[in-house]
Amino acid sequence: MTPNTLEAYRLFHKGIEAFALAERQGIRIDVDYYEQKIEKLQKRIERLEKKFYNTNFFKHWQHTTKSKVNINSDTQLRRYLYGVKKIEPIYATESGEGSTDEKALKQLQIPEIDDLLRIRKLKKIKSTYLEGFLRESVNGYIHPSFDLHWVRTYRGSSRNPNFQNIPKRDKEAMQICRKGLYPRPGHRLLEIDFSKLEVSIAACYHKDPMMLKYLTSDSSDMHGDMAQQIFKIKKLDKSKPSHNTLRAAAKNGFVFPQFYGDYYGNNALSLACDWGKLPNGRWKGGQGIELENNHLSDHLIKHGIKSIKSFIEFMKEVEKDFWYNRFPTYQEWKEKWWKYYQKNGYIDMLTGFRCKGVMSRNDCINYPVQGAAFHCLLWSFIKLTEIMVEEKWETKLIGQIHDAIVFDAHPDELDYILKVVKKVTTQELPEQWKWIIVPLSVDADIGEIDGSWAEMKNLDF
Repeated sequence: MTPNTLEAYRLFHKGIEAFALAERQGIRIDVDYYEQKIEKLQKRIERLEKKFYNTNFFKHWQHTTKSKVNINSDTQLRRYLYGVKKIEPIYATESGEGSTDEKALKQLQIPEIDDLLRIRKLKKIKSTYLEGFLRESVNGYIHPSFDLHWVRTYRGSSRNPNFQNIPKRDKEAMQICRKGLYPRPGHRLLEIDFSKLEVSIAACYHKDPMMLKYLTSDSSDMHGDMAQQIFKIKKLDKSKPSHNTLRAAAKNGFVFPQFYGDYYGNNALSLACDWGKLPNGRWKGGQGIELENNHLSDHLIKHGIKSIKSFIEFMKEVEKDFWYNRFPTYQEWKEKWWKYYQKNGYIDMLTGFRCKGVMSRNDCINYPVQGAAFHCLLWSFIKLTEIMVEEKWETKLIGQIHDAIVFDAHPDELDYILKVVKKVTTQELPEQWKWIIVPLSVDADIGEIDGSWAEMKNLDF
């Protein structure tokens, strides 16, 4: 592979022009809703802080620190938890210190820490999102900036406010933040999301036969297969809610983290404690999420896995099998790619961009995939913008979030827009770049006429 500087430049030049049109359109906000919500959140935060300050946990923290306690300081919290109280950290940072991220703190199962996390969450919703929306609003609209010059992977970014960072997975935060975001009067919000885009683009680099089979065969199910292996299930039955939960755990707690360079130890903790709701220690009957006839602990103990320690050892073998038996060609590509960077000091993307400078092993493996995947979305965004302008749509493209394009859609144009989107993303895009060797697909979420962004529903098209 060699860089194609001119092709890469043209993609970003046209991308900036398309994003400028989206920025001009903006998205409508309910100013009164956000002003009232900020006031209510502030009162909730003050009540929770008062409760937290009266706990023995905080009083001991205050007594053992030499400076004034700042409950928002990760450094102070880390020193108190792991230094003063001598609690064993769940995770360590890259520097070897105990982690104070939300995932690690939740697994400590300390009620006061859970209260502190809730305070922090509400503060972030209030200051980062709601107050940010109001600060950037002009005549009842926000106009987020979409940039193409900040990220080393040649992905896009957003600011003022950050359109790509508005909560979605956290249901409470999503409802609070997105409930005040609306389309233009008489319109509907439409979100088109590439399905498994980065996994598909990664396959275009490594061409692993098993991965290609998973991506091209409707009958295969990578996440289901991994759920069966990880949780000792003979046959995955999607009609059972618990099996769907375990499949989601395998997907988000193991498969995707592995693709991005995580390792079995972190995966085991996430799968067991976060997804499975099992304690970080030795297990006994009746613990964890409910299955059809028992609990997850009963099921795993029956198969000889009786504690988080034994589960970690088991996941070590699962990881080894994952890379050396299930996806050996992918593993070989990762090693080859890393050695190439060590020798040459750069790596080239399929889309003509070159990454160079100091990079870790994970950076070398992830950057070309993340960058090229975004460029697929960017090319589609540009093409759809050109069609929108040429045909003078009432529907407008108003932004992009990772692998998704957001429209302010006119109801009368909806059916036509969906046809155009599908043609551009799944037919014309692979024709533009012949290196795309797997089928691409998109999903859609749609809001009601004059409905908020918090009320989106899946649209089958």
